[in-house]
Amino acid sequence: MKRGLLILFVVFLIFSAGDAMAQCSMCSANAELGAQNGNTHTKGINRAVLYLLSFPFALAGGVGVLWYTKFRVKKMQSEN
Repeated sequence: MKRGLLILFVVFLIFSAGDAMAQCSMCSANAELGAQNGNTHTKGINRAVLYLLSFPFALAGGVGVLWYTKFRVKKMQSEN
């Protein structure tokens, strides 16, 4: 049951994810205007957004790994 729920949750996350290159309306308007005028700041804005989003995902991944290892150690100890 838990495994099926986990798979369902992962599938939901995959299909509910939007574009990674998203900004607020002001940032996207400025980036589009700059791109039309030959400005290359659009790539910098997209990279900055991805950079800012990387820390929360890394933090959540680290917590997940720690949680998994703690759970696995407890499970292995209870089996012995």
